[in-house]
Amino acid sequence: MKSIALREIKSFFGSPIGYLVIALFLLLNGLFLWVFDGEYNILQSGFADLSPFFTLAPWILIFLIPAVTMRSFSDEKKQGTIELLLTKPLSVWQIVNGKFLGAFLLIVIALLPTLIYIYVISNLGLPEGNIDYGSTIGSYFGLLFLVAAYTAIGIFTSTLSENQIVAFLLSVFLCFTFYYGFEGIAADMQGFEDAISRLGMDYHFKSMSRGVIDTRDVLYFLSVAFLFLSVTVFKLKSLKS
Repeated sequence: MKSIALREIKSFFGSPIGYLVIALFLLLNGLFLWVFDGEYNILQSGFADLSPFFTLAPWILIFLIPAVTMRSFSDEKKQGTIELLLTKPLSVWQIVNGKFLGAFLLIVIALLPTLIYIYVISNLGLPEGNIDYGSTIGSYFGLLFLVAAYTAIGIFTSTLSENQIVAFLLSVFLCFTFYYGFEGIAADMQGFEDAISRLGMDYHFKSMSRGVIDTRDVLYFLSVAFLFLSVTVFKLKSLKS
């Protein structure tokens, strides 16, 4: 598993993909949070908190994570190396987890520079240091779990087609559906709003953003990630047989 993850990370940074993903993520967040006028501009909000970043980041990641994961298995299928990969002395689970870990770590690397926002916001606060660290830390944890779920979805869709664009579009669709789709459905289901909302990632991400790490929210994200990694393993085993 470790060798697969290292190979994935090396391939990301051996091509423009890794650098492009990190640069795009930081650039888009930087422009919306500090430059462009609008509801996401922290300097115009009048509040020393990072809530605009945690509102914006999940939407940007809906597109960036599929761009990272779309080649995970689709490229292997296109080049005809998927059979060779499956014959390695590794279990299918180890191969899938290696691919997952490589993509997950790349996104974590992209998130690390945003920690400087905490320092900047802290200095901008009146009085200085006036920032809700509990909510901020909880939001970062929520973002990590969200990234894990998105990545698992992207790894799964990469097994469905050897065309990377198809894998990308399917991943974007599923990530959007799980993040906001249930919230949209709940709005039209009077009497069942709360129950349906709980099926979506947005509900659990917002819950963690309050600064309280509820085990129900953690279990939700872990369950989604495990579900999609499991169906990925099932799909690959069907190819292997």
